[in-house]
This record gives sequence, structure tokens and C-alpha cells, in this order.
Amino acid sequence: MVEIDPNSAASRAYYAAFHAVSALFLLNDKSFVKHKSIEAAVHRDLVLPGLWPKDRGADYSYLSRLRGVGDYGGSAYVTPDDASKAVDAADRIIETIRQMQPTIFIERDI
Repeated sequence: MVEIDPNSAASRAYYAAFHAVSALFLLNDKSFVKHKSIEAAVHRDLVLPGLWPKDRGADYSYLSRLRGVGDYGGSAYVTPDDASKAVDAADRIIETIRQMQPTIFIERDI
């Protein structure tokens, strides 16, 4: 039987979205040092001008909050339902980026 770790799942979902968003910004010569800076840029540079729907910005902020709980929550924990929602949010973000930049993710046979 496979054990599910919702904290880890939420953190990994966040980092999948974080790295995809970072790559998108790097294609436009923008890079950020802090996690909060990239979250602010998502809203300022993608949602506000209409490049992303508001829901996608909300997805990114949701992932950011859950990552904080999953990685640093102390006595707080990510629920299995929240972890599932986090994976779905990361999928939506990655798909939105793929639609914006179809060649950003190159599949390779390894």
C-alpha cells in the first residue's frame, strides 16, 4: 500500500508551478529571488494585463499558501483534499503556460 503525504504533495505541486512560471518569466528576461516576488509578478504581469485569467492567479496564490503549511506548518497540516486541489491547480497553471508558449516544455526521450 502506498502512503500519501499531503504536505509533500502540496509542496511539490507548488514547485512544479513555481519552476514553470520562473521559466516563463525568464523567457522575457525577468527573474526573481524571492517566492513572494514571483507571486506578485504573476498578479502584476500576467493577471492584471489579462494574459492569465484571475483564476490562474488565485491558483498560484493557493499553491503558495499551501506550500507554507506543507513545508513550515508546524502543527498545521495539508489535508488530502487540499493536496489534490493543489495538484489540479499546478496542472492548470502549467497548461496555461503551455498555451502561451507551446515550445516551453520540450519532451525528450531519455
